[in-house]
Amino acid sequence: MPKPGKIAEREASPLVLIYDLLDGHFGDLRWWPAKSPFEVIIGAILTQNTAWVNVEKAIGNLRERHLLSPEALAQLPEEELAELIRPSGYYRLKTRRLKSFLKLLFDRYGGDLGAMFAREAWDLRGELLQVNGIGEETADSILLYAGIKPVFVIDAYTRRIFSRHGIIREGASYGDIQSLVMNVMAPDVRSYNQFHALLVNTAKHFCRKRPACSICPLSVLPGNLVADP
Repeated sequence: MPKPGKIAEREASPLVLIYDLLDGHFGDLRWWPAKSPFEVIIGAILTQNTAWVNVEKAIGNLRERHLLSPEALAQLPEEELAELIRPSGYYRLKTRRLKSFLKLLFDRYGGDLGAMFAREAWDLRGELLQVNGIGEETADSILLYAGIKPVFVIDAYTRRIFSRHGIIREGASYGDIQSLVMNVMAPDVRSYNQFHALLVNTAKHFCRKRPACSICPLSVLPGNLVADP
């Protein structure tokens, strides 16, 4: 569990410099794209190992059938659910994961998302990590974007950008990177939301597997900012 966030001196924090450069380039990204907290949860589970465009197709199928509620999805047979989310890939596995989450929601909270999200963030995170198929990134996405809790999400894009700019050492753990961010940035949902979205967009547009460094907004940064953790 990361320590409580703190505001660092702006000139002393390369993370704040990265945030400012990207925020100035992209503006407010308003991520995550969803119409309800439950839809965020569905998307967080379905987006594992697939592109977001495929998740949108699967969620569209559920929306057409008016199934984007815990009650409706819990009553839907697994075979029907699997066919509807087929565009997201690994659809049988993801069906089991969705049903496992719904079991937690109904067994412990009577199907009430409000009651679930009333729990303290890190206690709820521990519960979510006990659900089959929900790892740290998925749990933290649910907490930040559906639960509106100040928990920073680490993904492959974040790791790639931080590694290329010398922010983290090779092999840094999820928890190491998360603590690095949360120890610098104050625990603010909007800032965490925006920073994660900025990093995702930077990786998609510039910091790709074959990077476009010359046109990247981070091209002005020194070659190696810090090696921590």
